[in-house]
Amino acid sequence: MPVIMGTAGHIDHGKTTLIKALTGIDCDRLVEEKKRGITIELGFAFLDLPGDRRLGIIDVPGHERFVKNMVAGAAGIDFVTLVIAADEGIMPQTREHLEICTLLGIKTGLVALTKIDMVDEDWLEMVKEDVANYLSGTFLADAPIYPVSAHTGQGLDALRAALAELVDTYQPRRRSDLARLPIDRVFTLRGYGTVVTGTLIAGSFKVGDDVVAYPKETTSKIRNLQSHGEPVQESPAGRRTAVNLPGLEVDDLERGEVLALPGTLFPSLVWDVELTCLGSCPRSIKHRTEIHFHHGTKETLARIFLLDREKLEPGETAVCQVRFTEPLAGVFGDRCVVRAYSPLRTVAGGRIVSPLGRKVKRFAEAELEPLRRLGAAAREEVIPVQLELAGTEGLSFARLMVLSDLESRELEKALGKLCDKGEAALVDREGREGRVYVAASVIAALSDGLLNAVAAFHKREPMKQGLPRGELASTFGKALFPKLFHFLVERLLKTGRLAADQELLRLPDHKVSMASDQAKLFETLKKIYDDGGLTPPNLKDVLEPLNLTFKDAQPVYKLLLAQGHLVKIKEDMFCAAPAFKDLVERVAAYFETAKEMDPANFKDIAGLSRKFAIPYLEYMDKEKITVRVGDKRQFRRK
Repeated sequence: MPVIMGTAGHIDHGKTTLIKALTGIDCDRLVEEKKRGITIELGFAFLDLPGDRRLGIIDVPGHERFVKNMVAGAAGIDFVTLVIAADEGIMPQTREHLEICTLLGIKTGLVALTKIDMVDEDWLEMVKEDVANYLSGTFLADAPIYPVSAHTGQGLDALRAALAELVDTYQPRRRSDLARLPIDRVFTLRGYGTVVTGTLIAGSFKVGDDVVAYPKETTSKIRNLQSHGEPVQESPAGRRTAVNLPGLEVDDLERGEVLALPGTLFPSLVWDVELTCLGSCPRSIKHRTEIHFHHGTKETLARIFLLDREKLEPGETAVCQVRFTEPLAGVFGDRCVVRAYSPLRTVAGGRIVSPLGRKVKRFAEAELEPLRRLGAAAREEVIPVQLELAGTEGLSFARLMVLSDLESRELEKALGKLCDKGEAALVDREGREGRVYVAASVIAALSDGLLNAVAAFHKREPMKQGLPRGELASTFGKALFPKLFHFLVERLLKTGRLAADQELLRLPDHKVSMASDQAKLFETLKKIYDDGGLTPPNLKDVLEPLNLTFKDAQPVYKLLLAQGHLVKIKEDMFCAAPAFKDLVERVAAYFETAKEMDPANFKDIAGLSRKFAIPYLEYMDKEKITVRVGDKRQFRRK
């Protein structure tokens, strides 16, 4: 597996000179670097090792003014070679670079004690002891120290052998999916066009792949790939890679953007971060402090929002929110570095627990507790917590890829187990971003809320059989995406907690209840219309003797209609349902021997005057029992 080494150390301690002595490659490529004799930008080299292995190398600047460039380079390395000049020993950027490497989660490395040709043996031994004492308690506490001279070549063979051994034994853990290349250089190459370079920190790129530069979501297709100056068809994770992007200008891209496959990253203005304030920080970090935020190769201004305190003291760790002025695209577990706004110095760093942060109320323990769990969660525990935080929005498989530390196959398996155990539910198989999952606790709460909404409707409208599905969707379901509402209803119907009469939803034990006066009116109206048959009395003639307005009687009329006792022929005309059914059967029988029916035929069939015949004909047309052709009707046969 490809491995990347990075340098770290104070300015003029010989990092670039050492790399040139080891590899023959001069990492200082800029005219200003040659002129001033200092490294300003990131430099790149490689060291060929026995067994056809190649170690990628990133050379970082040591000057305090270029620490942001150092962080951009350190973000992609696997182990570090801390370079300390024997004639000067530990210096300010030695300390800051080591702190940055610690914050970025680098776990191993070695020390190169350079310029030994400029000191005597006694001084060299004293410096070695001083360095060993300083590194105790750091991730380099047990790292070997190799005295070297780039000018005389002394110690270089031993250092090369140590690097080869480290490459042999070091097994970096990298995802094979979710390809990401934080861009550290953008330039134009004659004959090719725009080229970006970076360290491929996950996944792989192939020639011909469609790619997107996040967060601006600039699109292109990979025309050519190179690694260490050699063309390749595919570049795997852990390799320095140059990507030729046709159709784009240099101004379309910039350092700090992330090259990835389409639809795989989701830029956000808010991240949840488990942040540690350095013990060496001279002061605490206060709520809403403006800072320089470093992630990958990106540096941007941001503000820290502390969620459970007013300030983060040196040495303390807490989950906080970082809010940006422009969206950033990250992945769960990514490392970050925080530098003070002024004066510029590294003050904190940490790990992203959610690159898709949501609004969190400060000091709200119920909202903070899941974020703290994410900070300490084992890999298999991350998914349920992220689903819990997502609430009713749920999470697509693609978003869960960036919200977990799991490969796609591991994620598939984890989600399958959660669904089998009833801890999550697949609510949408064909969402815009693919499958969508929701936490079981959210489903349970929503189900109870939906049933309560139906129960409240029954209490409010006791004479109605149920609540129309569309009405429930536009009220209770208004805040939910449609597939989630549909999932809730269907699950409740399947489990018997909800019942349906066509499009009416009701609780299984719901029965229409009427007050005694309404029940009496129900029977009175039913008898009036049953007696009236096809010639029912006028609505006014029905209600006036009862001293009722239609508004008073309307609930009972609605119930008679819903239960199939009445048919509403027109606005003020109701008919007993059995009588109308008999009329339709007579019309159907007429059309068994006839093709057309005029109003006179219909009056004969029904035994009705024009006053009643015309409304019935128009109603049967509206209900598609008959169709009007000129002045005549034809039967709509099924």
